Amino acid sequence: MAENGKLRKVLTVSLTATLALGLLAGCNSGKAPEGKEEKVLRIGMMYGGSDDSYFRQQYTDIYEFTHQNIKIEIVPAIDQSQYRYNDGTEPYVQPDYLESMKKLLTGSNPVDIVVADTGTLKQLIQENTLKQLDPMIQEDKFDTADFVPAVIDGIKDLGDGKLYALTPTFSASALYYNKKMFTDAGIDLPTDKMTWDDIFNIARRLAKGEGKDRVYGFSFNRYKGSDPFWDMQYSYSNALQLRTFDEKAENMTVNSPQWVKIWETISKLAKDKIIPDNSNQMGSDEPWTAISSDMFLSGKVAMTIGESNYVNEIADANNNAAKIKNFTPIDWDVVTVPIHPEKPDIGGNIYLNNTFSINSSAPNPETAWDFIKFIGSEEWAKLRSRASTYEMVARKTYIQPKQGLDYNIQAFYLLKPFPPSNPKDDKLMSEKPGLYSITNSGRTFFQEVLDNKKTPEEALNEWAEKGNKMLQEIKNNPKTQFQDDGTPFIPDESGNAMGIRG
Repeated sequence: MAENGKLRKVLTVSLTATLALGLLAGCNSGKAPEGKEEKVLRIGMMYGGSDDSYFRQQYTDIYEFTHQNIKIEIVPAIDQSQYRYNDGTEPYVQPDYLESMKKLLTGSNPVDIVVADTGTLKQLIQENTLKQLDPMIQEDKFDTADFVPAVIDGIKDLGDGKLYALTPTFSASALYYNKKMFTDAGIDLPTDKMTWDDIFNIARRLAKGEGKDRVYGFSFNRYKGSDPFWDMQYSYSNALQLRTFDEKAENMTVNSPQWVKIWETISKLAKDKIIPDNSNQMGSDEPWTAISSDMFLSGKVAMTIGESNYVNEIADANNNAAKIKNFTPIDWDVVTVPIHPEKPDIGGNIYLNNTFSINSSAPNPETAWDFIKFIGSEEWAKLRSRASTYEMVARKTYIQPKQGLDYNIQAFYLLKPFPPSNPKDDKLMSEKPGLYSITNSGRTFFQEVLDNKKTPEEALNEWAEKGNKMLQEIKNNPKTQFQDDGTPFIPDESGNAMGIRG
């Protein structure tokens, strides 16, 4: 089996490379690799392990095939394979990803290229560890006009209007809606850049039925059993960049009018059954089908947020409708994810997960730039756009509807990415793991709002009070963690609880 797997991989890569060779031959990619001297291009990634085949297939195999004298090494800042061999006698220590990445850039054998998310990228830019790409773009007349504006602008925002990275792909979501439900209710179809309040008002008009026959107007995701607390945290309020506690982790910040408004809005939608709550699980007496867990495909919700690849799932279900019991093909389309009036151009769950930058201390900066140009080229985008992937190519010319369908594909890239998380916050969380419990404890207070035991303002005030006590415990000892009931403890060297305080 292993040999067959290896053979399939070789054949797949070889075939892809052969097909791509003609397409990519025209790329301006010969400047760095002139001559026959073998060069090693080292690419640093945030994390990885012994198997880097997926990343190579996605980004580097085709470059090595067309540049025979270039050998690419993938170097993870954090080797995650080490955690497989922890027998439990040593406590898990959250790694410092940023510091580990910086070591790859400044060590005795520095990497040439850095692959990072936007939060890490921003911090590396601020610490002057990356080369600005604008001069090279201008010198080589590398065309960036075809890149999705949200992608280019999102990267420029990290570097005060300058480009320190490029990315060939991005991930995004949009608001999927069921056309028939709108038509049956006599409601106009949604449009791009509608506000959250607009969508929630429409959702109220679309919701109908009782019990197991309930049809919800909107859901933050399509899965049964979704949790409105976490949906609220990650899909609704993230564009507003609200903090649970301050930057020093000394005081809670949730007892504010903005937090109260958000909790009032989402809790009322859940209590009125306009959106599903966490009690909406698939019952044991409910017959299973291939779409049972999907509320949009099963007709249980009129609008939902989904990633770009969800298009394939809908198309597959529609194409196999005759094989799915009690399923009618969905007539659907998409618009942008709703926006907040305070942040009218931000949303869409656009993520730039793999930005490519050049180390300021790169041993092979010309080859590094040649590689970035290569994977940012029109030819590469054309080839990659044919692949089935959870990411979209960054060149808008090659972003085309999938499977020959006709839908509003621009909805996936009209909005700018969310502001990146601050790497300093990630470091704070790794140094003080008990902070995770403070965030998690909010769910208990939100549930009390859903159960009509407290008003949003009362619940948030109590969360702030409890959270401040927990923050003080952490301030006294950064290693402090908390049991489910909030009781503090200090893990011993083996990771077990000890020193529990009442």
